[in-house]
Amino acid sequence: MVTPEHIPVDETGEAVTRAVEALRAGQVVALPTDTVYGLAALPGDPDHTARLFALKGRGHDVPVAVLCADVEQALALADRERMPPGASRIAERLWPGPLTLVLPRRPGLGYALGRPEHTIGVRCPDHDLVRALAEKVGPLATTSANRHGEATPATAAGVADVFGAGLGLVLDGGRCDEPPSAVVDATGPEWRVLRAGRVTESELAAAADPHAAS
Repeated sequence: MVTPEHIPVDETGEAVTRAVEALRAGQVVALPTDTVYGLAALPGDPDHTARLFALKGRGHDVPVAVLCADVEQALALADRERMPPGASRIAERLWPGPLTLVLPRRPGLGYALGRPEHTIGVRCPDHDLVRALAEKVGPLATTSANRHGEATPATAAGVADVFGAGLGLVLDGGRCDEPPSAVVDATGPEWRVLRAGRVTESELAAAADPHAAS
């Protein structure tokens, strides 16, 4: 198997520069996050995200989420008029962190993320590299770095062993094996937890409370 190139994540900026080049060339990049390793592609071109789905071995009926640089970038992808007020407060108080918000998608956004096409899962991760990369190229279509239904390798070498030449680049950030992000559905008048994670329901409730201190 051909092993994709590894770039260590450090403070020189080379990892971000090389990842920007790979993503803009339509390649899939493996990268560390604050939870597990992920596979990333640019969401605006359906050919780019098609490679992501093919590597994952998952149908388009299970959408991929989007990682963003900050709260503003993430919420700009949503139809804010249809969001419950608590969703914005949750984002502002708990990001960056291991929390994915499923929001009503902004009409005309055009991202190829799978179905349904009227919602979008967004997250601002607590990882400097990912946020720096999203600041350079925009939001990143991202899914965990595993074949559908299998465990996610905890190391960059393990990810490379699974996907080989299907990856344009592997960013090595050491071991990543934290629990997955909590997933909260904020597409309706009330938010609800779809998947438990490191962010607890009590923390979500406190963050959504308009009377709680920021």
